[in-house]
Amino acid sequence: MWRPRFSACVSYGVTRSLQVSTRYCLSMSAKTKCSSQVELTSVRYPHVKRGYFSQVSEEDIKVFERLIPSRVLTDAHEIAPHNVDWLKMVRGNSKVLLKPKSTQEVSEILAYCNSRRLAVVPQGGNTGLVGGSVPVFDEIILSMSLMNQVISFDEVSGILVCEAGCILESLDKLLEEKGFIMPLDLGAKGSCHIGGNIATNAAGLRLLRYGSLHGNVLGLEAVLADGKILDCLSSLQKDNTGYDIKQLFIGSEGSLGVVTAASILVPRRPKSINVAFLGCGSFQDVLKTFKLAKIMLGEILSAFEFQDDVSMQLLEAFLGLSNPISRWPFYVLVETSGSNSYHDEEKVTSFLEKVLSENTAQDGTVATDLSKVKELWGLRERITDSLMCCGTVYKYDLSLPLPNMYDLVLDMRRRLGNMVTYVTGHGHLGDGNLHLNITSPKHRDEVLNAIEPYVFEWTAKYNGSISAEHGLGFKKAKYIHYSKSASSVALMRQLKGLLDPKGIMNPYKVLPS
Repeated sequence: MWRPRFSACVSYGVTRSLQVSTRYCLSMSAKTKCSSQVELTSVRYPHVKRGYFSQVSEEDIKVFERLIPSRVLTDAHEIAPHNVDWLKMVRGNSKVLLKPKSTQEVSEILAYCNSRRLAVVPQGGNTGLVGGSVPVFDEIILSMSLMNQVISFDEVSGILVCEAGCILESLDKLLEEKGFIMPLDLGAKGSCHIGGNIATNAAGLRLLRYGSLHGNVLGLEAVLADGKILDCLSSLQKDNTGYDIKQLFIGSEGSLGVVTAASILVPRRPKSINVAFLGCGSFQDVLKTFKLAKIMLGEILSAFEFQDDVSMQLLEAFLGLSNPISRWPFYVLVETSGSNSYHDEEKVTSFLEKVLSENTAQDGTVATDLSKVKELWGLRERITDSLMCCGTVYKYDLSLPLPNMYDLVLDMRRRLGNMVTYVTGHGHLGDGNLHLNITSPKHRDEVLNAIEPYVFEWTAKYNGSISAEHGLGFKKAKYIHYSKSASSVALMRQLKGLLDPKGIMNPYKVLPS
């Protein structure tokens, strides 16, 4: 049900004076910017040079046609959307897109590409935000979209085995019918592939409750650069025989091989869900609210998200969403999920009474009805959509100590001033993940140079990570040293050289050139 709004006070008097102004933002048409209008990556980033890879020939096309008949795309118009990332920030110039239907076909394709030294970029739903799933130059695009079969599901153990091209939301709907839930939930769930999620070690909204893919993925099947099929598709929860090879591919971003199938441990779907949306007067109040949530909600706490008022105003202005409470500098979304609705609601009620009585949250609303739960989650999940209406978005996905998390947003506002239109922050407070977003009407090198590498230096200063869940891709590869030691990077290079000696797998990504 939809409960009435509750409030600790009537007059709060702390609303930020920022006003959304159309003179600083572009029209909605910016979101649907034509792929061909995006500047080529080779032009925007002239310091990156094409590697010593072969160019695709007519003979190569004929070989691919024999390997996967009628699933070789060479039409420029059809390939165009696959050459551009979701943010419309980077664009490659691939002339060939391949659509295998089986692991064996992937094996034969990679074996041939390796023999010819043809570079390959694996691509799932292409929802990445760091340019990791599109070509930089003319790499062959290996689309996993047709490898979308569920191989098996064991309702006793809760173990799902599926191909890499399965869409996350489709898997979740399948499991819902059986009383289970995917341990991963993302804003892009309607189009992202589970293989891409694994390749980037995507975390998402409920890591606080269900943990990371490093723990939920029990086994993998992958194809190496030379076409060898690596069968680590175990469905055992305990297996201590030798090195845990599958972990190398979780977060490798297609640089070591192509994930083709996975075995995933999925939890039971909760029977009771409560979502509270609260207003806080300061980021310190946000942190206090989180502390109380961990203490009072304990095992049923499944998500704790935060966003600032700038993001709320963008949601209202560009997507027409309504703020369900009065205006505050910060908002938090607290979700609980459990098996006993009476028990859970009692704990949530006690928590809300506590945060309101102690004035750590000053206003809020709570929902248990599924449609209203989705409405509240929409205020968090659709922030990225609203930002896309403002032209160019410079997105940074960082892990930071909680006390310093929002300080970076404030510092970037001071640093950039009138050079940009908006600087806003939101993220997964439960795991210390900040999404810093900066917008300007169009891409400007002056803006990018003012942001990078400063934002990574700032993050390193506080012992944070420059990539919390989106990976390094193309955009962050040269900055890896801000989060990883020289010895770690050297070992990564050795592993890359061992598994992909010709460097054909997703070149220019993850490791600096």
